[in-house]
Amino acid sequence: MDFEYKDIVVAVDGSDASEIAFKKSLDIAKRNNARLILAHVVDSRTFATAEAYDRTLAERAEDYAQELVDGYMTKARSAGVNDIVRCIEYGSPKVKIAKEIAPSVNADLIICGATGMNAVERFFIGSVSENITRYAQCDVLVVR
Repeated sequence: MDFEYKDIVVAVDGSDASEIAFKKSLDIAKRNNARLILAHVVDSRTFATAEAYDRTLAERAEDYAQELVDGYMTKARSAGVNDIVRCIEYGSPKVKIAKEIAPSVNADLIICGATGMNAVERFFIGSVSENITRYAQCDVLVVR
């Protein structure tokens, strides 16, 4: 093989699409003997307003993120991938994954799931995968 990926970021959020992307990332990581960076971004914008009424939202979001990434780490080890990095950030997944997480770990591939947004939602806010492909400085694989 002339080219191998060495540092692969896989965006995980617990959705069916990210589960499929995660499974694809395992195959690619094993084939390339690559480091797998499990990236989850807690979208803090979604609970910022509601937190005025329920102060436990941020704490619950953090607990969910930890459990989610721990579960993916266990699955990755079971599949034979041992070089794994956990990455939990806060903010907008659209911005964090392509502009901050991937460059900080020198990623040469980002893998994410395709979204289920309809055309109107994409027009107004854009999808996470669309923003990743637009702003990433490395290869991107959007898995359907």
